[in-house]
Amino acid sequence: MSSSNLPDMFSLEGHTALVTGGTRGIGQAVAIALAEAGADILLVQRDETSTKTLDAIRALGRTASIYTADLSSAEDVSKLVPRILADGHQIRILVNCAGIQRRHPCEKFPDSDFNQVIQVNLNSVFTLCRDVGAHMLQLDPSPVTGRRGSIINFASLLTFQGGLTVPAYAASKGAVGQLTKSFANEWTARGITVNAIAPGYIETEMNTALLNDPERLASISARIPAGRWGSPEDFKGTAVYLATKASAYVSGHVLIVDGGWMGR
Repeated sequence: MSSSNLPDMFSLEGHTALVTGGTRGIGQAVAIALAEAGADILLVQRDETSTKTLDAIRALGRTASIYTADLSSAEDVSKLVPRILADGHQIRILVNCAGIQRRHPCEKFPDSDFNQVIQVNLNSVFTLCRDVGAHMLQLDPSPVTGRRGSIINFASLLTFQGGLTVPAYAASKGAVGQLTKSFANEWTARGITVNAIAPGYIETEMNTALLNDPERLASISARIPAGRWGSPEDFKGTAVYLATKASAYVSGHVLIVDGGWMGR
C-alpha cells in the first residue's frame, strides 16, 4: 500500500492550471488557492484590463499569464487550447468557473439570452473539457498527483433544482453535472479525474438580484443551516482537494458546497 504525508497529498508543485472566470468571486479565490498549493496559473479572461488575480498569484511567487477569449464566442473558445499549447504549456488542471446569468419570466425568456447562457455555461465547458482532456491523455501520470490531470467544473444547486426566472441557467448547470459524469466515465481509468463543485447561495455579483430582494433574501437565508450565505473563500480548500492527490479516488462526483441547504 502506497502512502504520502498530508502536505504532499495537497501539493500542486510544478503543475499548471487553466482557469476560466478567475477575475473575481469564486473563480478568483480558486485560482489563488491553486497557486498557494504550488501551481502556476493560466487565466482566461475577456480582456486584460483586470489584473488583480494575476498580481495576487505573482505575489505568491508563482507564474501567471492571461489568455484572452470571449467565451460567448464558439470560435474564440475553439481556438483557445491550441493557442495555449502552441506556447508550450502543459495543462494538468482545468477549472471551468466562468458563468453568466440572465433572469426573465419563463414565458418571456428571449432566445438570444437563452442561447448566450448555454454557450458560456455549457458549450464552452464541453469544448474546453474535450480539448484539454485530449491533451492530458497524452501526458505521463504525474508523480505529484498520481494521475494525468484533474478537471473541475462548476455546477450549481440548479443542477438539481429548477429555480425561478432562470430556465437557461438551470438547463446549463443541469447539463454540466451530466457532462462531468460522462467525461469521468471515459477518462477516470485513463488517469484523468473529472468532478464538479455545486455552490449554494454565495455572495457574488451573480446573485445581486437576490441579495437586493428583501423577501427572497430573507426566505433563502432562513433555509441555510450554516446561518449565512457562502463566500468565495469557502471554495479554496474544495478546489485544491479535487485537484490534488488527496482526491485520487474521486471522479464523476458533483460536490455540493451550500452550507447544508440541500440537506434541509
